[in-house]
Amino acid sequence: MPVEFLGIAATGDGSETTARTTAAFDRDYTLRLARAHEDHGWDRVLFAYGAGAPEPAAAAAFLASHLDRLQILLAHRPNVSYPTFAAKTFATLDRISDGRLTVHFITGGNDHEQQREGDFLTKDQRYERTREYIGIVKKAWTSREPFDHEGPHYRFNDFVSDVFPVQQPRPGVSFGGSSDAAYAAGGAEADVYCLWGEPLARTAEQIERVREAARAAGRTDVPRIQVAFRPIIAPTEALAWEKAHRTVAAIRARRGADRPEGVPEAVTPENTGSRRLIEIAEAGERYDRALWTPTAAATGGAGNSNALVGTPETVAQALLDYYDLGVDILSARGYHLLDDAIDFGRYVIPIVREEVAKRDAAKAGAARAERAERDRHQLIAAQA
Repeated sequence: MPVEFLGIAATGDGSETTARTTAAFDRDYTLRLARAHEDHGWDRVLFAYGAGAPEPAAAAAFLASHLDRLQILLAHRPNVSYPTFAAKTFATLDRISDGRLTVHFITGGNDHEQQREGDFLTKDQRYERTREYIGIVKKAWTSREPFDHEGPHYRFNDFVSDVFPVQQPRPGVSFGGSSDAAYAAGGAEADVYCLWGEPLARTAEQIERVREAARAAGRTDVPRIQVAFRPIIAPTEALAWEKAHRTVAAIRARRGADRPEGVPEAVTPENTGSRRLIEIAEAGERYDRALWTPTAAATGGAGNSNALVGTPETVAQALLDYYDLGVDILSARGYHLLDDAIDFGRYVIPIVREEVAKRDAAKAGAARAERAERDRHQLIAAQA
C-alpha cells in the first residue's frame, strides 16, 4: 500500500525548544516552511488548532493559494462553529485548494482549553457532539436537496449548501484519540484514525481497537492509520543521541522559563492519550528500534511528543516497523521546524519510500504466484 508523510504547517517559528521570533501568523515563514515540505517529498501538512492561535482555515487558504501540490490536513474543533457553517467553510477551502483538503475533527481532551472558547460540555458529551457534527458535515457536503436535522446538540430546517467540494463524494475525515469513546466515534466516522507514537506492541493493540470499533459500527471498510513522532536525526548514532539529550534539556528549560515562579508542574493530563504517554515513559526510556520517551515525559505527555532517535537509516527502519503493522500515514515534526523538515525529507523519506516500494512489489509478486498456483490446481481438477 502507498505510504504518506504528514508534516506541520506552523505559522510561526517557535517550538518546545525555541522561543518564537516571528508574529503568531507570519506570512513569509508560513509559506517558507510549507515550501520546504513540498520541495522535499512530504505529502501534506497539518494546520493545528489552539484557543487563541491563528485561525487555521484562513491560514490554510493562504497556503493553498500559493502552492500547487502540498495537501492540507485542517484541524477543527466542533465547539467553535455551527456544522452547516463549517461544511461551507471546508467545501470552499477544498475549492481553493483544488481538492487537497482533509479535515481533522478534534473533540478536545482538556476542559480548561475547551472552556477558553466557551465549551463547557463534559468529555462524553463532547464525543457525542462530535459524532453528530461530523454526520451533519458529511451530509452537507453531499446532499443536493434541502434537509432538516434535530439531534442532541443541533437543530435546523431546510439547509442546502450552494458550494460543494471538488473531491467526490467528499473530503476525507480524520480523527484521533485513545479512549473508548474516541475509538467508538472515530471507528464509526473516520477515514483516517490518528495515533501518537507508542511502542509497536501498544500501537498494534490500538489499531485492533480501531478496527473493532469500525466493525461494531457496521462498516465494511476500516480507517487508515496515522501515527505521529518527533524525529531526532544526525549523521551518526552518537551524534543523534547527543542531540536528543540536548533537546530534552532545552524542553525542560523552556517549560521552566514559561512557568511563573511558585506555580507547580501541570497535574496529570485529562486525556487518555497523554496519560498513556506518561505511563509508557515511566515504564522505560527506550523501546523497539528507536522510540525514546524522555521528550514526552519532559512535556507532561503533551500531544505528539515521543521521539525516534538515530541516523536517518535507523529512523527510516523504525518507521517501516510501523508500516508493517498497517500504518500508512507517518506524521513527523522536528524541534527546529524548518531545518528538520528539510533534513527529514532529504534523508529519511526516500529510504522509507524505496523500502515500501520493495515490500509492495514483493507482495504483488507473491499474490501473482498464489493466483497462478490456484489456477493450476483448478485446471488439474477440471481435467481429472
